[in-house]
Amino acid sequence: MQKDIFVMFANYNKAADEKMNSVIKTLSPQEWNKDLGGYFKSVRGVCSHLYVGDFNWLKRFSELREFQVMKQPPLNRGPHSYSELLFEDMNEYFTQRSMLDEKIISFVGELKDEDLKAGLKYSDSHGAVHEKNFGGLVMNSFNHGTHHRGMISLYLELLNRPNDFSSFSVVL
Repeated sequence: MQKDIFVMFANYNKAADEKMNSVIKTLSPQEWNKDLGGYFKSVRGVCSHLYVGDFNWLKRFSELREFQVMKQPPLNRGPHSYSELLFEDMNEYFTQRSMLDEKIISFVGELKDEDLKAGLKYSDSHGAVHEKNFGGLVMNSFNHGTHHRGMISLYLELLNRPNDFSSFSVVL
C-alpha cells in the first residue's frame, strides 16, 4: 500500500465530515436526539459512535510505534467506551470532530512505508486479540467512517434534509 492513498483518504474523511456537518448544523436539538429506529438511535448516536471508533482506532494504532500526534489532546487520554453517548451539544461535536479529523491527517502524515506493511497485534473492545496488517487496519478505519456517514445520510433524509457528502472527487 502506498502512503499517498492514505493521505487522500484522510483528506476525504475531513472533507466529507465537514460537508456532512454543514447539514447536521441545520438540525434542531430535538432532531439531533430523535430516535430514528436504527441500531444507533439518533444522529447524535451515530456521530458519537463514529467519533469513538476513529478515536479508539488511533489509540490502537499507537501500539505499533510512537506517533507524535498521540501526545496531543484529545489523543493523550485513554480510549472511550463504545457504550458512551458523547456530545449532548452539537457544537461540542463539531469542535471535537474537526480536531480529531486534523489528528487523523497528522497521524497519516507520520506513517512510513514500513508501517503499512507491518503487522499489528491488538485487543478489540471485547478483549479478543487479533493480529492484522497495519495498512489494512488503517484502511478499515476509513471504511468504518464511510459506512457510518452513509447511516447519517439516511437519517438526514428521514429528517427531510437533502444531503450528499459521498463524492470522493473533493480530494482528487
